[in-house]
Amino acid sequence: MSPEDQDRKLVYMANQIATFFNTAADDEAVASIEAHIRKFWDPRMRAKIIAFRAHGGTGLTESAAAAVDRLSREVARA
Repeated sequence: MSPEDQDRKLVYMANQIATFFNTAADDEAVASIEAHIRKFWDPRMRAKIIAFRAHGGTGLTESAAAAVDRLSREVARA
């Protein structure tokens, strides 16, 4: 799978998670998406979606993007 295909797959997966949590309030949804990614995604997947977002990658829903941004800040603090 090409790096671009990997990025598209991760975006698709993050957006699916965001769709699931879409019924929650915005802050709660973002926290739930971030927690799900942190808990269930392999560290390499998390690093890849963070890098994708940091380099201007597009296609994430607003809540998925916010969750990745939160995850990125958490990783930067560690």
